[in-house]
Amino acid sequence: MPADPLHSAGKPQRSTTSQPPSGSGASAIEVRRSARRRRTVSAYREGDRTVVLIPARMSEAEEKRWVTVMLDKLAAQESKRVLGDAELSERAERLSAQYFDGRARPTSVRWVTNQNTRWGSCTPSEGSIRLSHRLQGMPEYVVDYVLLHELAHLLVPGHGPRFWRLLEAYPRTERAKGYLEGVVAAERLPHAPGARDE
Repeated sequence: MPADPLHSAGKPQRSTTSQPPSGSGASAIEVRRSARRRRTVSAYREGDRTVVLIPARMSEAEEKRWVTVMLDKLAAQESKRVLGDAELSERAERLSAQYFDGRARPTSVRWVTNQNTRWGSCTPSEGSIRLSHRLQGMPEYVVDYVLLHELAHLLVPGHGPRFWRLLEAYPRTERAKGYLEGVVAAERLPHAPGARDE
């Protein structure tokens, strides 16, 4: 099979730039293919751009899958830099402005350590929002979804159709719900004997 001139050693690697999925945090994604790279995939932030390095032989479907995986990995790493309560409040204010025209105005937004069976809670009469510390370290889009969920309760107290219509504005609602459902399901799995020793 003849060598692909775009991917042969010594030639510049092929690079493509695209817009990221909504809520990923970066303004553009640049995928760089390299013939020297055989199996590994890596990613890093470069200003407001995310650079994903992949092997040249990877198919477009594999590329799409790995870009999503690496964006989630980066987001999880960035979320490990724990936001303080003040930063969490600023984030809630920004999300309210972006998705609810600033109508949801909490009086307080903070992390709590006493919520082990729920991800967040809201007391509409007080305007207070509390997020479980278990969200710390999860991808940003998941934290944003939980914040938006609680902000929506400031506008609509129950979980009726009006409430879910509000959350339809956030493009990663279904994905975030799936992520959280996966975490809950994993916590319920029985641990195989000796699994901790591996």
